[in-house]
Amino acid sequence: MEVFLTSTVTVTLAEIGDKTQLLSLLLAARFRNKGALILGILAATLLNHGLSAWFGQWLSNSFSSEYLPWLVNISFIVVGLWLLVPDKDEDVSSKYDSYGAFLVAFVLFFIAEIGDKTQIATVLLGAQYQSVFWVTVGTTLGMLIANVPVIYAGNALLKRISLNTVRAIAACVFVSLGIYGLVTI
Repeated sequence: MEVFLTSTVTVTLAEIGDKTQLLSLLLAARFRNKGALILGILAATLLNHGLSAWFGQWLSNSFSSEYLPWLVNISFIVVGLWLLVPDKDEDVSSKYDSYGAFLVAFVLFFIAEIGDKTQIATVLLGAQYQSVFWVTVGTTLGMLIANVPVIYAGNALLKRISLNTVRAIAACVFVSLGIYGLVTI
């Protein structure tokens, strides 16, 4: 249960203000079929984060167990500091709109997640917890918790929430997890 909850909270916080959350806002403005957008995000995240959690687990099995806790915890601190750097709003081409909301959301979300903070966090969680299933389920739920409200009420939410404050809180969580892990080694 700890793996699931930590994965969910970690990715929910990391996703706020992230480029994929901005992508959700752009897609919601472009397509009426919100359910198809959510299913596209769900499918893309399951695939991307499943592979990422597996890769994290594989990496942890490939490294000496003596150094792995240091590597994972220092990486959490680095990701926490990276969260303080706002993502740039990327322009999304409308040339793919004819493929429908699900396919456009699936492809764009999958591509946008490659090398993203939440993908890196998923790799780290997979390495730390050695549970591809629960890390994938938790991080996917975290993505949905952060993105579904944006799809339905994005503009209103963005007017009320200071992204800088949320980024700072998320950064503190990541850095705290890393420091706690280093202290308890």
